[in-house]
Formats: sequence, C-alpha cells, structure tokens
Amino acid sequence: MGEPMLEFNQQPSPDGRRLYLEGFGGDTSNAAIAAARQGASAAYVTGIGRDAAGERFLELWRQEGVDTSGVTIADHSATGIYFVMHSDAGHRFLYYRDGSAASRIGPENVPESLFSNAKIAYFSGISQAISASASDAVFHAMALTRAGGGLIAYDTNYRPRLWPPARAAAVMHAAMACADYALPGIEDVRILTGLTDPDAMLDFYLRLGPLVVVLKMGEAGAWLATPERRVHIARHAVQVVDATGAGDAFCGSFLARVLAGDEPEQAARYANVAAALKCTGYGAVAPIPYAADVVAAMRGTTDHV
Repeated sequence: MGEPMLEFNQQPSPDGRRLYLEGFGGDTSNAAIAAARQGASAAYVTGIGRDAAGERFLELWRQEGVDTSGVTIADHSATGIYFVMHSDAGHRFLYYRDGSAASRIGPENVPESLFSNAKIAYFSGISQAISASASDAVFHAMALTRAGGGLIAYDTNYRPRLWPPARAAAVMHAAMACADYALPGIEDVRILTGLTDPDAMLDFYLRLGPLVVVLKMGEAGAWLATPERRVHIARHAVQVVDATGAGDAFCGSFLARVLAGDEPEQAARYANVAAALKCTGYGAVAPIPYAADVVAAMRGTTDHV
C-alpha cells in the first residue's frame, strides 16, 4: 500500500542534452511488482488520477499480474511523477506529488477484504508521509491485517522533503512496533535514531517488536537479525547502472520468498541478489529480475539456492 509515481529517468546523451526514459516508480508499487515477478500473488492499494499516468499504471499492474481491485481512481487529483538525474555523485530525485491521488486516500479507501485475507501486508514510510489521512489508512490496514491473522512488513524509506526527522521517527517507529518484518535502510536509521553502529541499529528495531530485522546497506550488503542470531549478507557484485528502486526490489523479493516458505536468511540472500540484478539497468521497474534470473545468478556464486 502506498504511492505510485510515473518515472522519467535521465539517459546518457552524446550531445549533452537531458533525455529522459519514461518508466514507473513508487516504492511499494515497485515492491509489489518484484514480488509478483518472483511468483507471489500480489495486490496493490493506492489512489491514482483519471489521467494518462494512471492509465499507464493500471496497464502495468495488469501486465505484471498485480491485483488492482484496491486501486481508487480520482477524478480531481493527479497521479504523481518524478525525475531521476544521474551524476558522478550518484542519482538524485525531483518529485511532483503535492495533492496526488494517493495522498488523498484515507481509512475509508482501505479494502477490508484484501487486508483481512492478506498473508503479508507491506508498507513504507512514504505510505504514511504523503498525508495524515494516508498515515491513518496505513494503521487501519495494519489492524485489519493483524485481525485476519496476516503478517506485517515495513520499510522506513525516509524522504526528508516529506516530513522532518522527529515526526517521521515517531510515526515510523509506532508502525514498526506493529510489524513482524522490519526492513529499514541504514541511511534512514542514522537519521531517525542517531545510531551509527549496525549492531545497535538491529538491537533498536528488535526492541520495537519485529521478529525479523533486515538492515539494508546498499553496496555493503545487509544484516539480518532475529532475537536468536544475526548474520551479515555480503553484496552480490554487479556492474551498477542505476540503483533506483534497488531496496524496493529487495523487499518485494524477500517477502515473496518468505511466502514461498524460505527461512528469513535464505530469503534475504535471494533478495540481495535480486536487488543487485535490478541495478544493472535503468529505471525502478524494468530491470527487476524474474525468479529464473535470480536463481541463475545465485547458482553462479553458490552451490545452493
């Protein structure tokens, strides 16, 4: 559940012009597609405008096999868009999302049947940062999921332009206290908690209540922790072209493998490879690998999957 955004990703140009490739973004939408490409049954809950961008998303989700019965179509609000610009310092974003259709959803737009029957419901900080009503909708959806016996997963995905650190930390940590799987990024945690040591970060999130914490660390790999043990997962080396959406690919792939019956460490190792493969192409969605690609890559580096 969250906000989709039409993506315009800067491409190399021999004459110095800025050329942009249309694609798709939005962290939770990316994760839903990643989960579907790994074989999971996925649905997405959001709001989109009755516009060309919204139509493109509906077409995308249907092509990817993502259930759209929880998508609200607004007549007077637009679908958000963003631009990705690349430089030697990495990638940066420019967003146009104020008053987007997704930001206008509230608890009344949450489809009870989807969440009460969900095996895992996935949310992020962006799902709550876009508006107070969207934040309330997330907590309502979490309650429905828990009442139906489902599990909850949460990724921080902190965006400083959407809210200040203190407010973000208060809301996100309240959400994390409801979660079974915590999937924060290390840069987010530094801002939200002031902690710098990965072990202390893992301890912090385990104390909030999740039974599994996966600390995503980009090129440094990831740490996975449970109350009983913790393990470092080394990066899967690839030639990085564009890291946009890599964490989303990790989350969707991880949850898909959990649903398939993997233990958390096995699921995290799989997701680590999936996220790396996503970085080999431009855009948040197009390069997300399918299960066969991930399995093939894992067989090239290990004796088991």
